[in-house]
Amino acid sequence: MAKTPTKVALIYDFDETLSVTYMQDYILIPSLGMKPKTFWQKANQWSRDNCADQVTGSMYYFIKTAKEKGIKLTREYFKKAAESITYFEGVEDWFNRITEYGKERDLQVEHYIISSGYEEIIAGSSIRKHFKDVFGCSYAFGEDGTPVWPARVVNYSTKTQYLSKINKGLGKTEDRAVNEFMEDEKRPIPFRRMIYFGDGMTDIPSMKLTKTRGGNAIAVYQPKSKHKKNAIKLLSDDRVNFALPADYREGKQLDMVVKTILDKLATERDLEELQAKEEKKKLVRTRTAITKP
Repeated sequence: MAKTPTKVALIYDFDETLSVTYMQDYILIPSLGMKPKTFWQKANQWSRDNCADQVTGSMYYFIKTAKEKGIKLTREYFKKAAESITYFEGVEDWFNRITEYGKERDLQVEHYIISSGYEEIIAGSSIRKHFKDVFGCSYAFGEDGTPVWPARVVNYSTKTQYLSKINKGLGKTEDRAVNEFMEDEKRPIPFRRMIYFGDGMTDIPSMKLTKTRGGNAIAVYQPKSKHKKNAIKLLSDDRVNFALPADYREGKQLDMVVKTILDKLATERDLEELQAKEEKKKLVRTRTAITKP
């Protein structure tokens, strides 16, 4: 058994991976007097008209729309927008259960979010307490407490840099260090000890990177929905290791697959330790033979 627990990272997208739909759709957009479909259509059209990144454009469009309607967006306002988030079955007791399962195998399971959703909304969610860190879009706030500009934007291409930060044990603002060389054995969480959970196209680069570097990528989909076809395509295109229903309850497919991966990681760790002991014995024997007259 390991003297100190081996770190493992479980990394999640948020919208349609943990929550049933986009986090902004529950309270935030309706509070602006709009339906989610209408808002996203207008925000995406504004982005196209201004050649803006779609995520950046939608963040700005929230500020623009709120000002036009005389609504003061504050950190507290965003946090309250999390109160009605609906999660897939089993999500809310998933984290403690999987963490405890890992602990029984001398694995220190750490949970992370990498999402194009808003950190200010996630901060008010019932599951925020379970995450070691959250890498999401975030606003810069002015003196009056309202957002003035997107401070951080997370889209499909920038998600991969946060995987590298987790790999190297870096914080979200340590941008320069993410490209500095670090020997693999000094990295706190190797990619092979990562499990990435996502639902679609914006997760593909992160899924592919995790899988290519020896970790596991899982495409989840809402049971009995059109998203199943997309998840199966990711599997057939070799982008992910598994395509499974987003049912996080104990005994379901997702639960069993993740526990099996954790079992494998613990076994591999134990085997590496046994091999290291044998190498040490071999080295001692070789030295003894050399020093004999």
